[in-house]
Amino acid sequence: MTPFRHAGIVSVLMALAITVSCGSNSSRQHSEKAEAEKTAEVEREPIFRWGLNIDTLGVTDGEVGGGDMLSSILLRHGSNLTVAHYIEKESQNTYSVRKIRPGRTYHIVHELDSARTPRFMVYDISATEYVVYSLGDSIFSYLGSVPTDTVTRFVCGSISSSLWNAMISSGAHPAVADKLGDVYSWTIDFFGVQEQDSFAVYFEEVYADSTRIGAGNILAANFITHGKNHYAIRYKYQGRQPEYFDENGNSLRRAFLKAPLKYSRISSKFSNARVHPITKVVRAHHGVDYAAPAGTPVYSIGDGVVTVRGWDSKGGGNYLKIRHNGTYTTEYMHLKGFAKGIAQGTHVSQGQLIGYVGATGMATGPHLDFRVFKNGTAIDPLRMDLPAVDPIAQKDMPAYLDATREYMRLIGIEVPDSTVMPDAPAVQ
Repeated sequence: MTPFRHAGIVSVLMALAITVSCGSNSSRQHSEKAEAEKTAEVEREPIFRWGLNIDTLGVTDGEVGGGDMLSSILLRHGSNLTVAHYIEKESQNTYSVRKIRPGRTYHIVHELDSARTPRFMVYDISATEYVVYSLGDSIFSYLGSVPTDTVTRFVCGSISSSLWNAMISSGAHPAVADKLGDVYSWTIDFFGVQEQDSFAVYFEEVYADSTRIGAGNILAANFITHGKNHYAIRYKYQGRQPEYFDENGNSLRRAFLKAPLKYSRISSKFSNARVHPITKVVRAHHGVDYAAPAGTPVYSIGDGVVTVRGWDSKGGGNYLKIRHNGTYTTEYMHLKGFAKGIAQGTHVSQGQLIGYVGATGMATGPHLDFRVFKNGTAIDPLRMDLPAVDPIAQKDMPAYLDATREYMRLIGIEVPDSTVMPDAPAVQ
């Protein structure tokens, strides 16, 4: 054998060896990859949504249209009237299909075949609640809820048009404006809020499936109006329900609310000489007119007893009179109607619905004429300044300050460090 031929054979053998070696390595890698995929498949957690394993299923989202019923929705997605009939009967004790409303979302869970065969329909009752209707051979339904997460946020800003718009501009959920209105309902007249008034709010936001769905508790706030700070710190005092106190331990709660309705505007203030818009006669107007859409809810500003429920022939239309105590009485005029259960002699609570804004009697448009009487004499509702109720006792102030120090710092109150009392109650 010549050296050349020997070298050639060696080269071929080496090539074969390399080929075999690469082939066996490739085979081993392929085997390892298959094993890894198999292991990953075993270890991978199944995908659950609405209590259903949707690993091998598809989901089609939709919105209930005007005039839609369960049957029309199911027909659109390949089911039939027989299934709809059985679901309607079966679901009466869980969530009746008759409660399905336009504008709500639904989800069809279906096979991944060419017909997209529907297996379940999920209807969103609210942002956190849903009902599942089975569309298969076994007809059943059940209620479920979406897990929620609560996070805390801090926002601040100034008002250029309205508190609601300012909250939106700051990135907060719109419901924060409502909750802030509730916190200050005893102490701030939001109808008198003006441009450049400002706020700082530390609050909770609620998320479901990573989607922001609402606001939780206001934890601390400062609303600056007319250059004055109005602090509010949430605190649970002496086993009572959590409420709001200022930096000095005074409760924001008062005997009366600042206003008997929300989100309107003052169209006429308390006056001893006003030109009546209809009669054109100059006479006293011993009340405050709140212009608001017809049907806007009206609330009692305090606990009391309805002494009059009727018609005011002097122009007040439908009206209510409530006696709160031996000193104060309030009147609510031009009502469109009265709330259910409101009659002469009815006991009402602060914030209880008593009627609806209207334009009955002598009125140029829907509004509430609200009046307050002190010992029988009309006073300006916008100038009432009532003392706080149930302030924090002086001996309990160290515990209050220690428990709320961090909240206070967030809204601009510096509380000097002190020895934390071991039994200081936590903010809730």
